[in-house]
Amino acid sequence: MATFHTETVQSGLALSRLHILFHSVALLFLYYYRISHILLEPSFVWIFMTIAELIFGELWLFKQAFRWRPVSRAVMPEKLPSDGKLPALDIFVCTVDPEKEPTVQVMDTVISAIAMDYPSNKLAVYLSDDGGCPVTLYGIREASRFAKEWVPFCRKYGINSRCPKAFFSPMGEDERELLLLRNHEFLAEQEQLKAKYNIMQKNIDEFGRDPKNRSIVFDRPARIEIINEQSEIPLVVYVSRERRPNVPHTYKGGALNTLLRVSGLFSNGPYVLVVDCDMYCNDPSSAKQAMCFFLDPETSKDIAFVQFPQMFHNLSMKDIYDSQHRHAFTTMWQGMDGLRGPGLSGSGNYLSRSALIFPSPYEKDGYEHNAQNKFGNSTMYIESLKAIQGQQTYKTSISRNVILQEAEAVASCSYEIDTNWGNEVGFSYVILLESTVTGYLLHCRGWRSTYLYPKRPCFLGCAPTDFMEGMLQLVKWSSELFLLGISKYSPFTYGISRIPILHNFTFCYFTSTCQYIVALIVYGIIPQVCFLKGTPVFPKVTEPWFVVFAILYVSSQSQHLIEVLYGGGSLGTWWDEQRIWIVKSIVGGIFGSILAIKKRFGLNKAKFILSNKVVAKEKFEKYEQGKFEFEGAALFMSPLVGLLIVNILCFFGGLWRLFNVKDFEKMSGQLFLLGYLAALSYPIFEGIITMKSKVQ
Repeated sequence: MATFHTETVQSGLALSRLHILFHSVALLFLYYYRISHILLEPSFVWIFMTIAELIFGELWLFKQAFRWRPVSRAVMPEKLPSDGKLPALDIFVCTVDPEKEPTVQVMDTVISAIAMDYPSNKLAVYLSDDGGCPVTLYGIREASRFAKEWVPFCRKYGINSRCPKAFFSPMGEDERELLLLRNHEFLAEQEQLKAKYNIMQKNIDEFGRDPKNRSIVFDRPARIEIINEQSEIPLVVYVSRERRPNVPHTYKGGALNTLLRVSGLFSNGPYVLVVDCDMYCNDPSSAKQAMCFFLDPETSKDIAFVQFPQMFHNLSMKDIYDSQHRHAFTTMWQGMDGLRGPGLSGSGNYLSRSALIFPSPYEKDGYEHNAQNKFGNSTMYIESLKAIQGQQTYKTSISRNVILQEAEAVASCSYEIDTNWGNEVGFSYVILLESTVTGYLLHCRGWRSTYLYPKRPCFLGCAPTDFMEGMLQLVKWSSELFLLGISKYSPFTYGISRIPILHNFTFCYFTSTCQYIVALIVYGIIPQVCFLKGTPVFPKVTEPWFVVFAILYVSSQSQHLIEVLYGGGSLGTWWDEQRIWIVKSIVGGIFGSILAIKKRFGLNKAKFILSNKVVAKEKFEKYEQGKFEFEGAALFMSPLVGLLIVNILCFFGGLWRLFNVKDFEKMSGQLFLLGYLAALSYPIFEGIITMKSKVQ
């Protein structure tokens, strides 16, 4: 039986599992030491230290599930059926606010999607304008006109960088030079296209100068417009769902569900690609790469989605904020792929429409029963579900105007009321973090997923390059994962009986990361104050028990270092990741927990925190220099500053006491801990001083 992809278990698996066993035994020795000491001489200091170490151990245990069987995959798109036999594909792009998501940038993403290396008659692109802004509608009309010349140009010369901004920028210089060497006609055509692209940008910018054209409309009817249905480029549809002040707004999850229904009435592709408006398609072959899993006879039956890594074009060499999320997209996602599949990220994922519609890969029949309660009262949409099962549908005999009217009906506020949309059907917005919850629930229903990390990034976006934007995003994620952990869908209760234990551990880890804050605050205050007072919390350096603590530290750091080096990182990357992990755990843990609790008890109105895609030049320059920028982040900085002050005062005060009393033997562990934290904190301290001097 032909297969279109290969799976390779990463090397060193036996050593990795041996390390897990070794580290686990060392942890048991540590807990024995702590608990036996508490039973003999109970004290609050040792009780708190033990609690912190139990939390570290619990989360470490959950995290080892990612390392149990990591795999990497390769695809063979040349073995796929011919273009005429490929299934249809719908691409979903979502945008909201032109102030934070510049319209030209959004249109670059749309154009790159239109120009995908996929048959035009099998491809459809849908833009969700959740702000109902006139400039977005104007922009997609301009982008469609430009795409009618851009797409043939890309196909003629086999261009890889099909986002026009990337192609005409210095990033595309190597490809342009290579094409020029191959074909002398290329230069003249390129200059013509570049001029037309500049005109498109200018027109959109001029139209957007009027504040009214950039304003979000909070009270509006649904609007669906077919931007293009000519054959030279794919179908392009503009979707602005209805929004009313007195009806709950379900944010991105609701926007995606609207696109799912609207596209079902037009193109009804069995597969969909979800891509953020700032994350353009960097490799036009990604669709065919994904089809290597969906069409593979060995894996096609229960694959819900294919996830690609989210990668970024504006990262600096140091990447002090870890905006690339190296650990997530290498260790975590590849580790989950070896179990039953990775989680669903917010962008760069190809999904099976069946997985979003039907309860499980083994229950696709009988959807007609109670269909209106599940899918809403659109008989035309319910009829379209037949096509997902390979049945013939009567949709082709219906006029475009009738379909447009029905599309506006399924994009209305009232359509989802009293249905299962957002719960058992479509993208989840039981919790606002629709991607993670949707992926988790799909796994709970028996679906699997897969992960592909190709050499050429398939999607490139714009990463946060200042502290404030990065932390806003982090707090949103942390709060929603916290809410998932205490919801009825918690992996500790709901997932434990539906997902294999190791795979469930990975979701337990995601929903438990806010626990780090308890352990880090304990380790950020108690050893420091005790060092100042001369009270030991670790064994003497001459005692055998000290070896246990030393082994655990070296073991965990070695594991991290090997993963960084294996992934192409450096010692600097390893050091920087330790710092930003502590920072993110503290900020995300404190503010994410507070936000989640306020939402849980109705003290905070649910709202969607939109990342700002506009990069300030001054902030980006500091980011490229590897310097922290804390402007506007005073609230997020407050716990970090507090812990930093405690560490510095206790470190130097304790050193003064240590040189006078000379009890190095019993205080060595705390001296090392405080010195380690002081060294990690120096760039943060430097950023705070810079911020203070700027204010003065």
